[in-house]
Amino acid sequence: MEIKQTAHIYTISKLTREIKSLLEERFSFVWVTGEISNFSTPVSGHSYFSLKDADSVIQSVMFKNQKRGLKFIPENGMKVFGLARISLYEPRGKYQLVFEHLEPDGTGALQIAFEQLKNKLSAQGLFDEKHKKKIPFLSTRVCIITSSTGAAVKDIINVAQRRFTNCCLEILPVKVQGNDAQDQICQAIEFANQERFPDVIILARGGGSIEDLSAFNSESVALSIFNSDIPVITGIGHETDFTIADFVADLRAPTPSAAAELAFPDKSKLIEQIHRCSGQITASLSVQYQSCKKSLNQLTQRLKTPLNKVYDFRFKLEDDQARLQNALNHCIRHHREKLWRLSGFLDALNPKAVLKRGYSISRTLKDKKLIFNSNDVRHDERIQIILHQGELIAKVQK
Repeated sequence: MEIKQTAHIYTISKLTREIKSLLEERFSFVWVTGEISNFSTPVSGHSYFSLKDADSVIQSVMFKNQKRGLKFIPENGMKVFGLARISLYEPRGKYQLVFEHLEPDGTGALQIAFEQLKNKLSAQGLFDEKHKKKIPFLSTRVCIITSSTGAAVKDIINVAQRRFTNCCLEILPVKVQGNDAQDQICQAIEFANQERFPDVIILARGGGSIEDLSAFNSESVALSIFNSDIPVITGIGHETDFTIADFVADLRAPTPSAAAELAFPDKSKLIEQIHRCSGQITASLSVQYQSCKKSLNQLTQRLKTPLNKVYDFRFKLEDDQARLQNALNHCIRHHREKLWRLSGFLDALNPKAVLKRGYSISRTLKDKKLIFNSNDVRHDERIQIILHQGELIAKVQK
């Protein structure tokens, strides 16, 4: 083929630059929708992904600075739409979409962000019942964190005055929506914990859209509630409104007024309960007193005093002494009679009794042997003759 001298020949780089210029001029910013795939975020913080539909795929990128405005975390399979500019990466000759703004297609970004954060914190255990702190039965000091101009603070004050006028209230005014809201709420919770003033914290605000409640759906507020040493009751929005703060809180109330109902006991009902319990205690004590008194009387009758015990022993001793004396007297009389009888026998056998009747006893003088036979003595032997009265010394003559 003959090349004409007038033909313009492009270098690859020049052609690529001109194509890049044409693309960026023709499609400076475009709204694009598609499904995310191959999503990744390297250490640079930029996010790279493919955006596809049923027939085509375009490489896409969203730089770190633009990602700061995202209210959700992009994920594979998520259908999105966003504002992007078309750029061509010259070293490889590939064009790509550079996104400035990105939102979920169908479900709102805030709702997706809410679900993502809810799943994240739930997986970390921040919603677990074991971490819930017990709400005091009788809170005498309550800290209210809410807007100072909203209806929520007025409702809480009205409930407090109606239910328990003795309670001391501390109001920490904060913004409940807007850019600084979540920071102010976190600072208020931390301040209440540092001050150690309240028994319980009420975090409240009136109803609103999901955008209005975004501060209560932030991770920083959730962590502040979780890390609070003081129990937190939330009363945010209306009954149907649920926020991340509600899931982390120690107790969730459907409205600010309901939160106050949970924090402040009804003083009049407490007084009634005290009177009722007092009556029940008095009646119970009376029954127990009568029962104890009856038992004491029964035990008293069975239990003898030491003096009575002494008397019992004295009576027994005296009785034993009398019985012993009677036995001794009987024994003495018996032995006395026996003695008398034996004395009679003895007297009858007493040699002196025989002597009294005129008889005498003869015995040798030398060895005091009784003389029973005349042959027992010799002629001229001296003998002793014992008489009833006195004795004689005689000499045998015949």
